Parts: sequence; structure tokens; C-alpha cells
Amino acid sequence: MRILVTNDDGIHAPGLKVLEAIARSLSDDVWVVAPSEEQSGAGHSLTLSRPVRVRKHGERRWSVSGTPTDSVLMALGELIEGAKPDLVLSGINRGANLGEDVTYSGTVSAAMEGALAGVRSIALSQVYAQEGMGDSVPFAVAEAWGEKVIRPLLDVDLGHRTLVNINFPALTPDQVKGVKIARQGFHDYGRSTIVKGMDPRGYAYYWFGLDATENTPGHQTDLEAIADGYITVTPLHLDLTHEASIATLEQAYR
Repeated sequence: MRILVTNDDGIHAPGLKVLEAIARSLSDDVWVVAPSEEQSGAGHSLTLSRPVRVRKHGERRWSVSGTPTDSVLMALGELIEGAKPDLVLSGINRGANLGEDVTYSGTVSAAMEGALAGVRSIALSQVYAQEGMGDSVPFAVAEAWGEKVIRPLLDVDLGHRTLVNINFPALTPDQVKGVKIARQGFHDYGRSTIVKGMDPRGYAYYWFGLDATENTPGHQTDLEAIADGYITVTPLHLDLTHEASIATLEQAYR
């Protein structure tokens, strides 16, 4: 089995190292192609206004001066020799990709690109307990549970243009209650906060951050399952058509 490992936190991210080790427990044929710098929040964006450059870091290991989507495209179209991968693993992201986070996530978008290419694709993220942890975010749950969560997905028929989004809770490995298949949830909107600062030359700058959010209680989505101590496994489909609105819109144009 040939595996492509990528991420959005960059080629030197601790989570990528963890995922590469998991990939090597599954196969000897592992290729790593990841952004040269952190690309969190890049979504499914492409670099179109400047050249993309590639740097080789070792055997079957490259960084790309672009987005996670660029990295997957470069891997599939230029860097991987011979047959295309059988599996794309994206992550392990530092932080959650739950609910509508998947629309912003470069980690999930890299897996989307793999799914678009017809490759079985899985995005993985490690939730952490508090903001400001930087590189001290622990990946112990992902390390302990990663292979066990991925293996059952290797032979499942996921359907056309479907990927799987996995999140590991902010616990110790022994505290995890198990694995739960969960729908994508939605945070309460308005959770973003804008922090304004001033640079030494007197010009304003801004940081986007996240406020604490409340989830919809009683609904079995990825948000509640993570809060309850489970590893979440969520299938995502790339067809965003809202089927229920088709007939309504057809009627509106008659």
C-alpha cells in the first residue's frame, strides 16, 4: 500500500512526525509532501498568483511553498513516481477540526483533494485543552489510537468523493471512551473574535481568534462526542448540493 502523508501545519510540525510514524506502521511505501510553512485556515485554496517551489528533505520527502491543496496536487502530479497513492493521510493537525471548521481547514482540504483524485483520504486532528499551547500540544491520544482508528477504514467502501474526518479528544490515552461515528456539527455562530494591536510604526494590525462556544446539547455530532471523551469519525461528502432545495428552486423559476 502506497501512502501520501501531508498536513497544513508544515513540514516540521510535530503532528506530521506522529502521522508519518503511524503511516509507517501501515506500510513501507510512505511519501511525505507538506507545506514548507504553516497554512492553518488555508481551506481548499490554490496558489495561482505566484510560482510554487519544491524542496527535497530526504528520500520520498518534500516541502512545497504553497497550500495543503498545492502539496497534494504536486505529490500526485509531479513528485510521486509510478502509481498514485492508495491512501492520503492529512495531519495530524494541532487543534480540532470539528463542525464547520472543516470548511476552513487546510488539513481537511488536503484530504478533500485526495478524494477528488479518487484516493481514499483521511484527515486527522488532535484537540487540545487550552489556547496558547504552541508546540507543547500533546499528541499522546493520536499516537496511541491512530493506527487502531485508521485500519478499519482501509477496506470500507466510502463512496465516490467521500473522505473521513477524525478528531482525537484532549485527554490521556487511557481516558478515551472509544470511537464514535458522528455527524458534522455546527458551532454557534459569532465565535470569532478580532484582536487589534499597533505595530511600532503606528499602524494597526489584527489577529483572528476564537471565543468559547456552546454546542447544541442532545445532538450526537462530532462536537458533543469529542466533549464526551470519544474519538470522532465523520464521513464528509464533497457534493455540497442541498437536494431538498432543488424542487423549491425549480418551482421559483417557472
